[in-house]
Amino acid sequence: QKNTVIYHNQTCSMFLPENVFNKNREEEEAIRKQAYARIETWVIELIPHEIRSGVQISVQEVQCGDPDCAPIDTAVAILFPRGGRGMMGLPMEAREVEMNHLKSSFPTQEVLMKWSRGEEADWPPLDNLDEMEIPDLRFNIGQKVECRIGPDPVTGWMKGEIIQLWYREPSWPENSWAPYKILLDDGKKIFAPADLDHIIRAAQN
Repeated sequence: QKNTVIYHNQTCSMFLPENVFNKNREEEEAIRKQAYARIETWVIELIPHEIRSGVQISVQEVQCGDPDCAPIDTAVAILFPRGGRGMMGLPMEAREVEMNHLKSSFPTQEVLMKWSRGEEADWPPLDNLDEMEIPDLRFNIGQKVECRIGPDPVTGWMKGEIIQLWYREPSWPENSWAPYKILLDDGKKIFAPADLDHIIRAAQN
């Protein structure tokens, strides 16, 4: 799994009039949002009909931290109402993503069914942690964070504390890891499937 960070597209404006620069940014953002919406629709279509209700899909362009990978990836996070969650990455910009790209990287039906029941199932598997170059994480053990636990973008968050980095359970496949294990304020323990701001963020006062 390649290290990813939130990517905000920027264009040098040194020789552009401000109104032209702003117009270009607005057009790029509109194209990106349209691509996000298209991907979200396709993802819903690929999820079995009987478990689609209440599913939250989040799409975000990210910049890969490894010079050997694609400059910009598209990360797709899937969150089920019962707490099951996971994500996948596509090595291209959102505007380039087609349905066949999603199909080739999409979680298996077995994994989706587990997520829908609130069970843990890793997708995709990571390389062995001892053999890979471990990416830097944004948070450390003991830091206060907020985790996305529900579909509502405003109320679907709960505060907690990082209690473990690079977490795994014995029942998981050998090469499966999650960047964080979190103790929520209600006493429950969950894991964050990726170090992305729309899944886990710094606690707000």
